[in-house]
Amino acid sequence: MIRVKNLNISLPGFKLSEINLSIGENEFFILMGPTGAGKTVLLEAIAGLVPIKSGRILIGEKDITRLPPEKRGISIVYQDYALFPHLTVLENITYGLHFHRIDKAQAEKRLNRLLEVVNLSNLKERLPVNLSGGEKQRVSLARALMVEPRVLLLDEPLSALDPSFREEVRGALKRLHQSSSTTFLMVTHDFAEALSLAGRAAVMNKGHIEQTGDVKEIFEKPASPFVADFVGMKNLFKASFRGIYAMVSGLKIETGRAVDPSSHYLAVRPEDIVISREKFSSSMRNNYSGIVTKINNQGFYYEIEVRVKDVSFKGLITKGALIELGLEEGIPVYVSFKASAIHIF
Repeated sequence: MIRVKNLNISLPGFKLSEINLSIGENEFFILMGPTGAGKTVLLEAIAGLVPIKSGRILIGEKDITRLPPEKRGISIVYQDYALFPHLTVLENITYGLHFHRIDKAQAEKRLNRLLEVVNLSNLKERLPVNLSGGEKQRVSLARALMVEPRVLLLDEPLSALDPSFREEVRGALKRLHQSSSTTFLMVTHDFAEALSLAGRAAVMNKGHIEQTGDVKEIFEKPASPFVADFVGMKNLFKASFRGIYAMVSGLKIETGRAVDPSSHYLAVRPEDIVISREKFSSSMRNNYSGIVTKINNQGFYYEIEVRVKDVSFKGLITKGALIELGLEEGIPVYVSFKASAIHIF
């Protein structure tokens, strides 16, 4: 459906370099990466809003690289809603019909379906000033899909919302995608959003793509230190390998399999780290004694930092577990993790 081939863009102070991307028909695909990675630039290049130095963009079999934005069959939704303040919800949603020839009966049917999917039927006569953030974003989504675009581009549509509204709009996005034939391409810096919404994703960094694949695969098997850090692989170490063992700052770690000696990094997700007051007599191959050096309150859980020799491990536990274990900075604990929890690249 969307194919980006060898795309290069040069803007003052920023470049996109050799971007190659392929997104399937009716797929929900996410572009991830930190602020400044180039996600929005790529999105706007696909929409026709940014000049291209070289490369091609195709929608289906049609080369749209040099087409003006209005000829591309693409809708775009930004985080700031961009609703017309003097128009009602209904008038905002149907505004695009002024520029598209659609059968009246078909348009009415599509409108009713969208109002139902995004739960706006009871709000259609309201003005934007009387809507919550979540309601405004749902109106914005319905307006974009009212003209039935082949592609819907979403530039961080959840980032400006309060947590309660974010969940509301996330649910609306899922329902809209499931009920339409439109291909969704969404930009976010929040990996949790990708896990809940998308099947596949790409991670961008400094104007190029670091990794593309299934969201679960990116989460479990990052291809670079940058991707590992981005997806929350907080225990990331430079390592040397021999046979089934890795050496990290003098600490010997069993990997459970023969490793290519040309690999350079070892990583363990913090949720795979087990912290205990007594040594585990279990199947966990790696078990070390250490000292708690830091306890960080992360809201729903606590991040516990434990120093083992010259290596600092980070694990996650609940508040209940923190109290039960009686954890405090400076006390001795054991850190354990399975060989199967180790990621190597």
